Amino acid sequence: MERFFKPKRVRSGESSNEPNISEPVQNQSCVELNLNDIVSDPGLRKSVEKFDISLRDHVRREYLTRGPCQPIGHMYPKTSFDIAYRTRLTAALDVTRFLLKQGLAFRGNDESTSSSNRGNFLELFEWYSQRNTEIFEVVNQNAPANNQLTSPMIQKDLAHACASEITSVIINDIGDNYFFLIVDESRDSSVKEQMGVVLRYVNKEGRVIERFLAIVHVSDTTSLCLKDAIDSLFAQHGLSLSKLRGQGYDGASNMRGEFNGLKALILQENPYAMYIHCFAHQLQLVIVAVAKGNIIVSEFFVYVSMIVNLTGASCKRRDQLRQIEHDKIVTLLDNGDIISGKGKNQETSLARPGDTRWGSHYLTLLRLSSMWASVIGILGNIQDDATTSDNRGMARGLIDRMNDYEFVFALHLMKYLLGITNDLSLVLQQRDQNIVQAMSLIDTMKSQLQDFREEGWQIILDEVNNFCELNMIPVIDMEDSIAIRGNARRSRRGQTITNFHHYRVEIFCEVVDLIIQEMNNRFSEVSTELLSCIACLDPKSSFSQFNVQKLLRLADLYPEDFSSNDYLYLESQLRNYIYNVQRDPQFSEVGDLGSLAQQMVKTGKNTVFPLVYRLIQLALVLPVATASVERVFSAMNIVKTDLRNKMGDEWMNDCLVVYIEKDIFATIENEQILQRFQRMKTRRMQLPPLRYSSATTTNTSSVNQ
Repeated sequence: MERFFKPKRVRSGESSNEPNISEPVQNQSCVELNLNDIVSDPGLRKSVEKFDISLRDHVRREYLTRGPCQPIGHMYPKTSFDIAYRTRLTAALDVTRFLLKQGLAFRGNDESTSSSNRGNFLELFEWYSQRNTEIFEVVNQNAPANNQLTSPMIQKDLAHACASEITSVIINDIGDNYFFLIVDESRDSSVKEQMGVVLRYVNKEGRVIERFLAIVHVSDTTSLCLKDAIDSLFAQHGLSLSKLRGQGYDGASNMRGEFNGLKALILQENPYAMYIHCFAHQLQLVIVAVAKGNIIVSEFFVYVSMIVNLTGASCKRRDQLRQIEHDKIVTLLDNGDIISGKGKNQETSLARPGDTRWGSHYLTLLRLSSMWASVIGILGNIQDDATTSDNRGMARGLIDRMNDYEFVFALHLMKYLLGITNDLSLVLQQRDQNIVQAMSLIDTMKSQLQDFREEGWQIILDEVNNFCELNMIPVIDMEDSIAIRGNARRSRRGQTITNFHHYRVEIFCEVVDLIIQEMNNRFSEVSTELLSCIACLDPKSSFSQFNVQKLLRLADLYPEDFSSNDYLYLESQLRNYIYNVQRDPQFSEVGDLGSLAQQMVKTGKNTVFPLVYRLIQLALVLPVATASVERVFSAMNIVKTDLRNKMGDEWMNDCLVVYIEKDIFATIENEQILQRFQRMKTRRMQLPPLRYSSATTTNTSSVNQ
């Protein structure tokens, strides 16, 4: 039974001994309070003013007695759509796109309104809005103060949305295919160890693709820490280690031991993740071995470094060298000895060789031989004008050395050999290079070196003699005798050898033989069973290397990818495949394994011979170089400079993903990025639906095509 209460009315100035208003009053005519009207939820309760005035104090007490209330399942009304919000956000995204694509900084040192340079983002945003009437109105006039969309947090969220869309495209492109892991490490400008990760795979069109996935800061460079970082990265992007079919690292890294441990950890979890040592790096080690293995060549490179350092030690000397070279070119042009034209006779200087980049040594030798007279001239100036006796003596010694026949001979010999290895190194570092073609190129280089050993002596000798005559360097007689060098006892006995023996045997043959020997030692993988089996897929010369038994053995090496039933069908499918493609004119011009995979997809033979195509995919994911991940660190030095050394790890990763994968970024529409930006967190404003015009629809379809 419900209880009803009657409040006590007390006149002003009177006291009352009447019972409390909360006590029940019966048999009296009063305003009744229904307790069912007392609701705890503030959003649903009746306002106190809606109760009778005599009940309001009691109602307030009842509300206070109920205590605080937390609404459950309540749907708050969303802020209405603001068409101007889309305009402001799109303008901010356009500015973000430009800065990310160019690798430029966003923030400024002083971003206050009184600053003359508020940073790239704010300055470009203002410049952009001033040249677009619609944007100017919604940005500079009608934008709410709490929704300007120019804060650093908004900038980072937009950049993260851009990077996430690119990564999503890469992961979707990989799909369920096999992939290869390429990892390397380097320190950034803030002296933090960064691990770059690149994935290599074959896409749906049969093309070999290498994509930058992420750069991860590793505080500890032990193999276990690296493995945990890779596992975390794979889990973040939904990649399975079971689909990993290879791993490659730079063996020259100071983390060589750690990478060896990482290789072992991955092989324990996935024994089919074949390890491939970077071919381009092995080629560099060949040249290093030659430079250190022959005393004359080693001494030659020491003198070359001294020449480069001394002539480029100051801005004054560099300017003098350029001026001397400029005057020489003008004289040659006036005499008609050389011709002018686009890209010809550019201003140049001696390139400083890098310790780990022997391609830079090749460039240094090219510049030294072409600027020979100018270098001699600047050394002469140093000899005459240097303020210290050490520099004067060094300059005089280097001039004497450059006028020595042995120095010129070593210059031309190493220039020729580095030219051979440099061309191969550049080819090996191409992204779409495959291991079958790389093996063929290495074999070709070995044959070229052997032919040069047999027939190249006279070629080098003629070049050296012509160069000496042109630069007034005394040419020696190969039949003259000289004392044996490097052995004091034999020299004291008066033993001699001819110049021919010294230059032909002790320099030419010894250096070429050393290169051939190092090539055989460094590229021992070429003769391993795995690569020998893969070579049978080479389509050159109408599939002349095709061997069914070796390809069956290749399938044995990947039992996870070929079931017992697949293996039963594989032999007959291989025979049917080779019979078909050898008679198909569409495959007659296919020259490498990568082109073969694309042609199979184009003609639909990848579905007719799926097991054979699977073997081709497994062969193509194996890389020949880790150049892609090294390019990541080159980009890192552009994005994170000394002036931007306080960049956070996530911010730097987002900037690098967009900067490196520009081709994917160009295909991503603004709407995709805006929608991801909205989903990242709760936003103050809601993004209104996009109304596509006919022109917009046409442009979108053309991009997708």
